[in-house]
Amino acid sequence: MILVVEGISASGKTTWCTKHGGQHVIPEHGRFDNEPDRVKNPAATAAFWAERNVDRWQAAEAMEGTSRWAVCDSDPLKLHYIWSLWQIGEASEHDWRVELEATRETIAQGRIGFADSYIIGRIDPQLARERAKADTTRRRSKFELHVRLQDSLLTWYSAMNEVLPSRVQFGFPSEVPTLKSIGGRYGVAAFDQMIASLPRPSRS
Repeated sequence: MILVVEGISASGKTTWCTKHGGQHVIPEHGRFDNEPDRVKNPAATAAFWAERNVDRWQAAEAMEGTSRWAVCDSDPLKLHYIWSLWQIGEASEHDWRVELEATRETIAQGRIGFADSYIIGRIDPQLARERAKADTTRRRSKFELHVRLQDSLLTWYSAMNEVLPSRVQFGFPSEVPTLKSIGGRYGVAAFDQMIASLPRPSRS
């Protein structure tokens, strides 16, 4: 089984994963020196991140194969990030459409898919700021941007919960929830239904 834990910076997702996931955790990506420039080449950027997301999904599947379960610190299928940037005016609709197409192709190919369960953290923005300021062990780049993304992040996973009922839980539980394989990981129809249900930016 694959469990995804998601939330904005300083929401507590990495702390939760470390406490409850142990050796089963698939960490977030670090920085990449060869990341394309989205402004100069959105298609190359979309392809780059689609492949990096596939890498994390495959790592989760490998962990699942040897240990029966894996915990992903942030969603391998991280399409919500560019969608959320579009919602707040930090990315264009073209950027979103290009990355959507690249990601959909990897799902259709069976190279990435939906997890069996999702835990989505929610946090008061001011509390997140206080936590980030108090934590001197981590460099939180673009922190205020991530705070602005929280509402869109929650909208994304609410849409997922409508299409894939019982998979999404909001708020970090005190223990690892009971996990069971639900199936339908590579459902392009479910993916398309979810995408179609998402709102456009309010300014549009």
